[in-house]
Amino acid sequence: MSTEAAPYSGDSDLLAIQHGREKKDSRMHEDDYVEPTPEKPEKMKSDITDDMVRNANLLATSKAQILTMPQFGLRDNLIKSELLKQEEKYTYIRNYRIFAGTYNVNGKSPKEDLKPWLNYDAEPPDIYCVGFQEIDLSKETFLFNDTPKEEEWFIAVSESLHPFTTYAKIKHVRLVGMMLLLYVRKEHAAYVTEVEVETVGTGIMGRMGNKGGVSIRFQFHNTTLCIVNSHLAAHTEECDRRNQDYKDICTRMRFIQSTLPLTSLSIMKHDMIIWLGDLNYRICYPDVEVVKKLIAKKDYAKLAKYDQLTKHMEESGVFQGFQEGNIHFQPTYKYDIGSDNWDTSEKCRVPAWCDRILWKGSNIEELEYRSHMALKISDHKPVSAIFQAGIKVVNQELYRKTYENIVRQLDRMENDSIPSVSLSKTEFHFENVKFMQLQVQTLTIANTGLVPCQFEFITKLNEPSYCKQWFSATPNKGILTEGERVEIELEVYANKLTARSLNMGEDLIEDILILHLQRGKDYFLAICGNYLPSCFGSSLQALCHMKEPIREAKPQRIQELERMTEADQPFDSSPNDEPLDIPKEIWMLVDHLHRNASLQGDLFQQPGLKSEFEEIRDCLDTGIPDFLPGSNHSITEALLLFLDALPEPVIPYNLYKNCLESSCSYTLSEQVVSKLPQCHKNVFNYLMAFLRELLKNAVCNNLDVPTLASIFGALLLRPPPNATIQYDVIENKKAAQAFISHFLLLKDG
Repeated sequence: MSTEAAPYSGDSDLLAIQHGREKKDSRMHEDDYVEPTPEKPEKMKSDITDDMVRNANLLATSKAQILTMPQFGLRDNLIKSELLKQEEKYTYIRNYRIFAGTYNVNGKSPKEDLKPWLNYDAEPPDIYCVGFQEIDLSKETFLFNDTPKEEEWFIAVSESLHPFTTYAKIKHVRLVGMMLLLYVRKEHAAYVTEVEVETVGTGIMGRMGNKGGVSIRFQFHNTTLCIVNSHLAAHTEECDRRNQDYKDICTRMRFIQSTLPLTSLSIMKHDMIIWLGDLNYRICYPDVEVVKKLIAKKDYAKLAKYDQLTKHMEESGVFQGFQEGNIHFQPTYKYDIGSDNWDTSEKCRVPAWCDRILWKGSNIEELEYRSHMALKISDHKPVSAIFQAGIKVVNQELYRKTYENIVRQLDRMENDSIPSVSLSKTEFHFENVKFMQLQVQTLTIANTGLVPCQFEFITKLNEPSYCKQWFSATPNKGILTEGERVEIELEVYANKLTARSLNMGEDLIEDILILHLQRGKDYFLAICGNYLPSCFGSSLQALCHMKEPIREAKPQRIQELERMTEADQPFDSSPNDEPLDIPKEIWMLVDHLHRNASLQGDLFQQPGLKSEFEEIRDCLDTGIPDFLPGSNHSITEALLLFLDALPEPVIPYNLYKNCLESSCSYTLSEQVVSKLPQCHKNVFNYLMAFLRELLKNAVCNNLDVPTLASIFGALLLRPPPNATIQYDVIENKKAAQAFISHFLLLKDG
């Protein structure tokens, strides 16, 4: 995540700012503002700094103060919860203008004026949300998430904002080529609080950041806003993958909260959401000339009938509840760079509205939605929208009265009764849990007492957490007012951290949760189930000694093999029971790819589908069917996930440092490989031979040595999990890349 630490002190950044004024006016007086010290051009700041915001005294009953206290007792939490519920009593709506813009810049530097896009309107906006995709397409950025173009585009945007007012930069966030910038007018900066950022990569293995989303959430006065900038999967036929990217971003984008009532916030838990970006949905009409004729006639309504996003919003459950303005501009992709001419390359892409801006929430209205044809540096055109947002502003006098009434009411209730709840059930069975396949059940907690209550899953004696690693409850704590109920999602998910102990039977899908009521009793929940053993999370040695699929192996056999591996004990093998040279699962994956995917474009760079991965995993674990299902991309991702889940990587942890130190020389690197345990050495040499074969078809599959060396360097060479030495992450990634490169080139790189 490319964000800088906040340069100011204090809890929760700028939360503790006085909201109320004697007049109903949120603007600051000019003499309250301290002019910022000019920044050096070579340094970009990520957050609001103290000199951007006036000083303010805290009020004893200020909502901002209450909401930002780092520790809460039950009483403070109840006050906070009630204040949120009763905010209509002490807030009023004031309208503000929000500019939202998105631009896929195709790896180009900002060599043209951005004012025709960012300074398009006569009236200056109160808030700017500016999103970019593909600010850098270099391999260095893809592999190491570092680019000088981040600052170039920040400077270009800052110099192109509306000239009739002054703006303070609140935050920026970047993941590979996606970047999002947030500015507000300087007089509003003191009322921007709770600023947080998050990123989600949806590229291969769910980690690569060439596709995914970045987000900034914040509170403006009393309204919460979340801005998402995303770049979804490309190509006309990849609608399912785009839909999966969207759902992954929604599921994984969580903003951690240090205060109740919610311990984490999802995108949808905000008053207003603006989602912008290169969503990559295409116009699904095969005849490019017909599409161009409709564009020439400006018959956008007819063309929109073939728009994939419109169709999938209606049919596939993506962007549910979001709205988009009517499109009265021509498609924004794909143009010949430097012109307004449609793509004349050999591919001759069908024009499409790839670049979109959607919104969700109440009290928000779109006023304008347009593209900006004047900008020509990219094969996309930028898009912008102007919103009128009704923001909830605090009336301080009414706030004081509400606060005092809540306190008096709590005083009375605290003397009346102790809290109590009812649970929908107390036993939960999760049947046939599989590697990387989420299971979810719901617990309903209802407040049946006469007073508000605070609940929390608490840690058992001598245990580090309230639950085992494969389990989570969301939310795991909260507040319920009288008569209120909440649904808790109980999730079981086995990943590379837990798969080995579940395979071995050292851990079971069994746990007892303690649900504690403050000032009340404890409730006990029983979690049980069974785990289906998987080759994912098993060791190379154990798999080499298992000629049958792992689901057919007896649990005692799996435990014995894994314990011998863990203890580094020799395996007793009869002449008729010699181990395999490499695990059959690796052979199946690699053999399939060698036979079917050598010419596949974007191999190891485009993710597969979750549903197909699950079929591939089941095939490897059961031997049924006797061929691998799924696309080449899904099988590729399965291979990478298999290597990532190995409890001991192909290059064992004890040789990690040796590899880094030997990465400058092919000869030294060979010497390290010669020290590998036999099955590890076999797997390493097999994989390197396969990758060298793929590189012979680089013209077709778009692979190169740096990309493969970086991907496999991160999987085959992993730092020891409990290392005491502090490793330089970027330098070690480069050293691992150099180490693997030697074996792809068979010489010094």
